[in-house]
Amino acid sequence: MSDQNEPDPLDPFEEIIAAETDRDPDLAVIEAGSRTLRTQGGPPQAHVPARPEDPEVDKALREVEAELATRWGETKLEPSVSRIAALMDVLGEPQRSYPSIHITGTNGKTSTARMIEALLGAFELRTGRYTSPHVQSVTERISLDGAPVSAERFIETYNDIKPYVEMVDSSQEYRLSFFEVLTGMAYAAFADAPVDVAVVEVGMGGSWDATNVIDGDVAVVTPIDLDHTDRLGSTPGEIAVEKAGIVKQDATVIMAQQPVDAAQVLLKKAVEVDATVAREGLEFGVVARQVAVGGQQVTLRGLGGEYPEVYLPLHGAHQAHNAAVALAAVEAFFGVGAARAEPLDIDTVRKAFASVSSPGRMEVVRRSPTVVLDAAHNPAGARAAAEAIGEAFDFSRLIGVVGASSDKNVRELLEAFEPIFAEVVVTQNSSHRAMDADELAAVAVEVFGDERVQVEPRLPDALEAAITLAEEEGEFTGGGVLVTGSVITVGEARLLLGKG
Repeated sequence: MSDQNEPDPLDPFEEIIAAETDRDPDLAVIEAGSRTLRTQGGPPQAHVPARPEDPEVDKALREVEAELATRWGETKLEPSVSRIAALMDVLGEPQRSYPSIHITGTNGKTSTARMIEALLGAFELRTGRYTSPHVQSVTERISLDGAPVSAERFIETYNDIKPYVEMVDSSQEYRLSFFEVLTGMAYAAFADAPVDVAVVEVGMGGSWDATNVIDGDVAVVTPIDLDHTDRLGSTPGEIAVEKAGIVKQDATVIMAQQPVDAAQVLLKKAVEVDATVAREGLEFGVVARQVAVGGQQVTLRGLGGEYPEVYLPLHGAHQAHNAAVALAAVEAFFGVGAARAEPLDIDTVRKAFASVSSPGRMEVVRRSPTVVLDAAHNPAGARAAAEAIGEAFDFSRLIGVVGASSDKNVRELLEAFEPIFAEVVVTQNSSHRAMDADELAAVAVEVFGDERVQVEPRLPDALEAAITLAEEEGEFTGGGVLVTGSVITVGEARLLLGKG
């Protein structure tokens, strides 16, 4: 399956040569050709670590994973930063040893974090990135210099802080949670590296999230929508109250387009702490975008000016908006728009964005038929994914594979996909949070009708069934499969389809 509107490869080739008239003609032709080939080559391969090949290392990593699994999971929370603050205290406040960019919001946090990381790395800064949840391996959550830490380093970091974790456990009403221990590991690993800047994604909310023991120089708020409503609030404005907790004294706030009530809350918090605000659509934004091979070509307006013809190897309008937010965040970190007027170097910005990957986000993992993975797990994410699929691919028949968590608004998620799915195969992943396949099917039947719903409780069977349905169109027609509903579902499908 090919993307729509594929550009004529000669057009950018000729344009680049024309722009290089002040250089050696032969060198210009060679460089133009290599750029064109890179563009035609599609997106970078998303790197997700596999299990360690060394059996001893794999055994040690499994032991660490087993110990972490004995702690509260990420859905069991006691809203407080007292335990993580106590851990930071006994570790010597490692999170204070580097500046940071702190990211909250409902959707787009991980992709935005990856873009910020790529930009900072392109400007030769050593980065640490902490994101969640992971797609396949827990080691993905902690990255140094743009790559997940090795299994060996992950194990070493855990063993280094383990005595301090146990010390805090013994002094608190509740033991440190899974997420709190991982947060402590990330902050310690970043200090040990050491990094020039940390890019940190919140786990949930903001104010009482375990990551919120840092004071981010830049606070990024991606679009706020309804998710985790049982813990964060039932309206975007209520949810924004928690997320505004990452906005610290004298910080710069980079604010994606928001519902009005959420924007009001964020702006009020910024005034209270003398933070500077840059808003998408006013101080920065997406000027233009068009579909390209393997992604899109965008023109972004940053805090320091316009950045034309930036290739982004990710699909969907939402990723273009994430790119605008990421660019503004890095500009703010470097003082563009405040301490300095000139924009960032355009060639470096282009190089950075061209290198971005985001596993499990509109990721093509198979052809004939095309299988796409997207970790949309709430209605807003599903709407963005449905729009991106329609724009980037010309499927004549799209089959959905959906496995969701039991605490999500699955009806609205399914309703977002109903217009684009010819049929849907409902399934469940291996998580204890997974919604039972039959329960999910009951909702799906109400949305799609009985004749368009197939139930396959085992994910391998669901993938096989969906691929078979897509192939019914014939070898040379446009059948495809979208696997979605949960990061865990996508991660397990990724493994089953031979990625990692």
